[in-house]
Parts: sequence; C-alpha cells; structure tokens
Amino acid sequence: MPDALLAPSAPRLSPDAPVGRIEIRAASKPGYDVLLTPAALAFVADLERRFGWRRRYLLEKRVERQARLDAGEKPAFNPACGYARHEEWTVEPQPADLRDRRVEITGPVERKMIINALNSGAQVFMADFEDSNAPTWANVMDGQVNLRDAIRRTITHTDAVSGKSYALNDKVAVLMVRPRGWHLEEKHVLIDGRPVSAALFDFGLYFFHNARELLARGSGPYFYLPKIEGRAEARLWNDVFLHAQECLDLPPGTIKATVLIESILAAFEMDEILYELRCHSAGLNCGRWDYIFSFIKKFRNDPDALLPDRAAVTMDKAFLNAYSRLAVKTCHRRGAPAIGGMAAYIPVKDDPVANDRAFAQVRADKEREARNGHDGTWVAHPALVPVAREVFDDLMRTPNQIHATCHDVRVTAEDLLAVPQGPRTEAGLRQNVAVGIGYIEAWLRGQGCVPLFNLMEDAATAEISRAQVWQWLRHGAQLDDGRTVDHALVERVIEEELAAWIGRVGEVALAHSRHEEAARLFSDLVFQHRFAEFLTLPAYDRLMEAGS
Repeated sequence: MPDALLAPSAPRLSPDAPVGRIEIRAASKPGYDVLLTPAALAFVADLERRFGWRRRYLLEKRVERQARLDAGEKPAFNPACGYARHEEWTVEPQPADLRDRRVEITGPVERKMIINALNSGAQVFMADFEDSNAPTWANVMDGQVNLRDAIRRTITHTDAVSGKSYALNDKVAVLMVRPRGWHLEEKHVLIDGRPVSAALFDFGLYFFHNARELLARGSGPYFYLPKIEGRAEARLWNDVFLHAQECLDLPPGTIKATVLIESILAAFEMDEILYELRCHSAGLNCGRWDYIFSFIKKFRNDPDALLPDRAAVTMDKAFLNAYSRLAVKTCHRRGAPAIGGMAAYIPVKDDPVANDRAFAQVRADKEREARNGHDGTWVAHPALVPVAREVFDDLMRTPNQIHATCHDVRVTAEDLLAVPQGPRTEAGLRQNVAVGIGYIEAWLRGQGCVPLFNLMEDAATAEISRAQVWQWLRHGAQLDDGRTVDHALVERVIEEELAAWIGRVGEVALAHSRHEEAARLFSDLVFQHRFAEFLTLPAYDRLMEAGS
C-alpha cells in the first residue's frame, strides 16, 4: 500500500498548534488526583495534539471505504504491499512472560473482577476499558485506580453484602490492558476545547503511571488494540508507542501489543498490521464476535450477505475457520503468537445438564483452536480456565506453537467472504431482541458485560444482535417458516420481549431498571434507514445526558 494512502499530506490540526487548555468535565473522587496530575494530563494532551488529527483522518477514511463497500466493492489482498506481504521478516522476540499465553481471561476493570481474574490460574488477564466496560467517568477512572493498585499489589476488596474479602495470590496472571477503540471519544476530558480520543486517554494515563513500575516488577506495559481496520490504523498506534516511550526515556519495543482481528477488512491486512507494529507486536487475536458483527456491518447493503441465526454462526463455519487458520499461518510465519477467541459460555449453576453442555461446547471450541495452531485462547469466566488449560496442555506441549509454520494452509479471499448457510427463525429473532434490550439496559446502568441466557454478553455480542435485526429488516429476510422479517413483526417482537424483561425483573426492581429506555434505543437502531456504526456511540450520549 503506498504511504500516500496512510496519512494526509498535511494535518487538519497541526501537531505544533499552540498549547491550549485541558478541561475535565466530571466530578472527582478520592484517588483520582493521584492519576490526574498536571504531568499525566500534559502527557495525554501531548498525545492528543500530536496524533488526534490522524485518528480523525483515518475515521474519515473508514467512511469513504464503507461507501465503496456499499456500492459493491469487495475486500481483497493487496498485491501492491510488497515487502510487508511477500518478503521474509519477523516481529521482535516476545518477552519471557508473554511466551506462554495458553489461557487468557478477560473482563472489565472492576475491582473484584480484577482480583479474581488475576487469581484465576490463567496465564494472562486482559483488563478491558472497551467492550466489557460502560464508559461512565467513574468506571473509567476507578478502573485506572484499580489497575494502578493491582500492579503495586495493594489492591483489596470487601464485598458490601457478604463481607467476603478479596486479595491477590502470590502468583497472578500477566496483565494486559485494552484501551477503547479509535472511534470513541472521552467526552469528560477536553483538550483545546475538543474531546480527547478515548484510546489515547486510556493508554496515556495507564502508561504514564505504570510503565516503569511494571518493568521494575519484571513485566512490561502490554496492550490489546481493538477495532483496527487496517495497516494505517496500526501504524498510528506504532507511532504513538514510539513517542510515548521516548517521552518516558524507554527504549523502542518496551511496549508490546496484540491486535484484535475483529474486522473483516483487517483480515485482509494481517501481514501489514504485524509489519507496522513489528517492534511492538505481541501477535494477533481472533476477536470472533466483533468479526461477525463487522461482516454484517461492512456488507450491510448486500442482500446476498444475510447471515443465519446468531447461534448458528459458529467457528466451525467455513468463513470463520478460514479466518482462524489464516491468522495462525500469518502470525507463525512472522514469529508472532496467534491467540484464539472468546468462549462466551459461563457456568449454569442451577441446571447440571445445561452446565455440562456449556462446558462440552467450550472444550470442543478450544480443541478446534488448538488443532488449528493457536497459541492460546480466551475465556470469560474463571471456572472455564481449567477447561481451556486442559485442552491446550494436552494438544500444545510447548509454551506456544509458533514453530508450526502451517505452510500447507491456503486461504483465499473467497474463503473469507463465503456466506454461511443456516436457519433463520423467529426464535433467533427473539433472541437477538431479548439480548439487545437486556444488554443495552445494563450498559445504561454502567455495566459493560452481563450474563444473559447462560452467555456472557458484551458490546461485541450485542452488536451482532442489533445488526442482524437491522440486516434482516433491510433486506426483508425470509424466516424458515416462510414469513418475511418486516417492521410489524420486529415491532411486535420488541414489545413482547420488553414485556418479558419487565416480568423477569419484577415490580420492585422495575423502578430502577432502564428496560423501556433500552427498548426505545434498540428500536431506533434497527428501524432507522442509516446503519449506526456502533451502538455504543448513541448509548454513550445517553450516559453523558444522565451525568455519568
């Protein structure tokens, strides 16, 4: 890809613009002052002033690319990428504590969750400011406080109801942090009158306060990078890393970052993404739920791209299995780890049969990943760590499988774009509506991940639900029983599923729930003609309106 396509010839906002003001439009709490110091805020402001214009430019490029996709363009591997795709090179070696990542657990930056995840027996805990975190100011800042305390091993928690106390074990998981994506802003913080990039805010505050402490304790500042759509967006992160390290007088490559391949467009630029981050790369991850959402979103105008019920879009489907195998082949050729995706199942405490079924499905999923060559995998609940570990211990006897180069794997553009077949049912439609309302309701209350119907739902899985309803409506999809998905049917299902949620929460809890507001937002998202890029954007506006 020519460099001219990676950035504009001149910035929209000059990086050398005069220093303006930094404004925080949110209430402070004890502990925030330790983080929001003049030096830390100046560091974040410097990142925004240097790189914010490039972020906004790349978001404009996303809009332009979507217009071409809407007009019928299909993604393809770019033969003009030259060295990045066709020559032999590798990423820098992995740090010692990132060489074995066979089980990774993820979750929000809530205090109890952090302790339990670090104690879970997983090799890695990914603390999430993104899809499993509703970005109220309290959640964002409490998360930064919690991570600071966890790194210094001073984090404790006492449950207000049970009185149970929580503290870290002697041995804990390696910490990685996922900042928010390039598309999001932190509207509580203004730099020169403009909301700061949420990604730069999350990264900058965490890196400034913790990079040296992590290194002193034998680890390092490790990150997961979400929602990247291609090489140019990876290059921006790399430039941010280089500058941040220089500011703290740390050598290039101190930061390590795993990129989530959760966009169909990024799947066509895996080599290029690794190349741009090669000094800082900790491989790629198959972010399967956002990847499915991306497939719907990017091909939303194509009536031939209709997916079946969400429950039927599993990793054994050809287009997803191809994506998994391509990630492994690409990473291993470049000396990088390829981490598998999330098992959204959680224990079913009151139903042994359902619980056994869930554990069996997780086991089968992890066996598929290990046999495909993945070097590790994700789980959403501590109880599933032993299940995933047993599978990888059995099928991966070495710390990783990077030595397995997968020369015989051949994945074409057609493989990645193959639309899976499967049922389209009223039950699938109802599940999408019920999950959409249930998740948005929790999000509006400040809860970014929530167990619903025996699955752990976060923004990525909820995005599939609302996007699929929009897609079926847009193209008048036919259900298996012959009915057409139209406005009247979806409106009736929304009304009935809202009533079901009201029945589940009961009269007392209803006074504090936001199910009716969530149903209105869900309706807005699925009935509007123009597809909303992310449900978290209008939902975040509602958080701001509520003073959160």
